[in-house]
Amino acid sequence: LERALMMLLGPAGPEVSCEECFELLDRYVECEITGAHADARVPGMRAHLLGCPACAEDHESLRAFVADRRAP
Repeated sequence: LERALMMLLGPAGPEVSCEECFELLDRYVECEITGAHADARVPGMRAHLLGCPACAEDHESLRAFVADRRAP
């Protein structure tokens, strides 16, 4: 529901572009995995991921890959 509303209304705050998302995604995922307040460190990324299915898919894939590499 949140994703559908975001796609209809657009973000309430800053949002990164797909190009910026691609450049910042590693940093964002690293912050998420380490608990370093990813949304504060990369403003606008969450809004972009909620509104862009392609980037959201890249995010989920990278997050899963990093989590698997960190597993013992």
